[in-house]
Amino acid sequence: MAAKNYLIKVEEGKAASDGQPSIGPVYRSIFAKDGFPAPIPGMESCWDIFRMSVEKYPNNPMLGRRQIVDGKPGKYVWQTYKEVYDIVIKVGNSLRSCGVKEGQKCGIYGANCPEWIISMEACNGHGLYCVPLYDTLGAGAVEFIICHAEVSIAFVEEKKINELFKTFPASREYLKSIVSFGKVTPEQKAEAEKHDLAIYSWEEFLQLGENKTFDLPVKKKTDICTIMYTSGTTGDPKGVLISNESIVTLIAGVKRLLGSVNEQLTTKDVYISYLPLAHIFDRVIEEAFISHGASIGFWRGDVKLLVEDIGELKPSIFCAVPRVLDRIYSGLIQKISGGGLLKKKMFDLAFSYKYYNMKKGRKHGEASPICDKIVFSKVKQGLGGNVRLILSGAAPLSAHVEEFLRVVACCHVLQGYGLTESCGGSFVSLPNELSMLGTVGPPVPNVDICLESVPEMNYDALSSTSRGEVCIRGKTLFSGYYKREDLTAEVLVDGWLHTGDIGEWQPNGSMKIIDRKKNIFKLSQGEYVAVENLENIYGQVSAIDSIWIYGNSFESSLVAVVNPNKEALESWAANNNVSGDFESICQNPKAKEFILGELAKTGKEKKLKGFEFIKAVHLDPTPFDMERDLLTPTYKKKRPQLLKYYQSVINDMYKSANQPKA
Repeated sequence: MAAKNYLIKVEEGKAASDGQPSIGPVYRSIFAKDGFPAPIPGMESCWDIFRMSVEKYPNNPMLGRRQIVDGKPGKYVWQTYKEVYDIVIKVGNSLRSCGVKEGQKCGIYGANCPEWIISMEACNGHGLYCVPLYDTLGAGAVEFIICHAEVSIAFVEEKKINELFKTFPASREYLKSIVSFGKVTPEQKAEAEKHDLAIYSWEEFLQLGENKTFDLPVKKKTDICTIMYTSGTTGDPKGVLISNESIVTLIAGVKRLLGSVNEQLTTKDVYISYLPLAHIFDRVIEEAFISHGASIGFWRGDVKLLVEDIGELKPSIFCAVPRVLDRIYSGLIQKISGGGLLKKKMFDLAFSYKYYNMKKGRKHGEASPICDKIVFSKVKQGLGGNVRLILSGAAPLSAHVEEFLRVVACCHVLQGYGLTESCGGSFVSLPNELSMLGTVGPPVPNVDICLESVPEMNYDALSSTSRGEVCIRGKTLFSGYYKREDLTAEVLVDGWLHTGDIGEWQPNGSMKIIDRKKNIFKLSQGEYVAVENLENIYGQVSAIDSIWIYGNSFESSLVAVVNPNKEALESWAANNNVSGDFESICQNPKAKEFILGELAKTGKEKKLKGFEFIKAVHLDPTPFDMERDLLTPTYKKKRPQLLKYYQSVINDMYKSANQPKA
């Protein structure tokens, strides 16, 4: 039986001309064969999303947080849509009482919490630009965003107030008021006075607008509702201008998609809010939940307590970045291995049997109900017991992790792809389609997609296997980079957003992201190396957690810094009489040889060319992290910073790799 194709062609491809590369055909989702879904009548802005749900579902629980009783976390306590609306109106009146006018910029800084959403909705109501200040970036970036966006008032989590003070004196020109999500200490009041700055506790601020009423301005589709600064892998953050129309269009597309695969959101759905609201991924998911009158429960802000919060909240939808799912996968594998031989054998048998049935086309819930009940139900309980959808985004999810979770989590595991510039998800894989494993699925039914050839990397969008740079067109696209028309013109050409990612269409209409356009360099013998593609291939080696590959045009070979997998390396060491703790094993030349051997094995399996093999490795026991500025907040590698940090290690590796062999 031929696989179903989830695409329809809307335009033919174009051959190369006038120095422009060829372009593949334009496709869209089969769920949009009769046109893209229109937003709900009357829903023109983000404010309308909230307002219409308040009118329709006033008594539904909207925002929940855990009540702390005698220092211990209790149950989730909820505010209804109407209760939240009443506070939003008060916050809006207080903003206007401070002299904040339509079109001004309002910063929000801190971990996700009800006050974050309330502040955001007050901005939506009064036509202010909501400017999230990155929780994961240092004071330097926060200062840059306040000054660049000209933020005049900021809502801030209590423990971030002092971070905000560090942006003075530079930000003082713009920032006039600070509102705490909670309390303000006398020391903070004194510090604010020193800078001639107004500072309010949450309760004080709510009283500012007491007995005052301000009319809400009329909002247009084209109005900007948020400036979202993206963590560039190089240079300053870029301010992505997102309009009301982008978010409203995206929600209409997501609604059509979920309805088409029988997974509609309902008022009964519950979401765990822990991924940063400062990122588009979480922001649009929460907007979608609000549009359906569903419930959003917040974590306590500590990753170590997240599983406990999930157990108490029992969410039905769980969104994650691959880093979180990798942790869940490693934890489960460890538990299975440590549970004794019989339990492991039983697990392996159940896994093979269910996976075999899923490959034959059975839905995950019908593939093996008995295995689900006896073996896999514990995994489901670990996520609260009610999860029906796990959605992964922001970075590529390893195929082996996705495959494992699709079988054992007793729910749909979907991978999405999108950029801040495309207002989040532009592709998402579909439930019960095992053939989409390792892909980001077909387009969401609100965008057109084409691939543009990249001749210098040998990617041809018109060949039988169509490969090229992923380009997106539609009303979800951003309105430009704030104050950077030059950068906007580089990526937005004739209505098409050039993503910089290299994709490959699959026979079923899903997209596989295989490379990155800019991460290409030439070795001294003139060979081009697509480093991201190689990292994805070598990343499949089970003995490593992460790999950064480096080469340049003065060298003929590649070297790499590897974060080895602790369990795998320690197990190898025990079997090979290599003693010491994890750190000292990483320094052992034998361990380096072992990892090089594992990389070479994968290289041969995948039929890599000679120059694509790694000639030397450095094993770093400490994973690449944000603290050392080696990763962006969405866990993408910052290559210039990695090079700077590991420069001496790179030099040593090339020295040893280039030494003539005795």
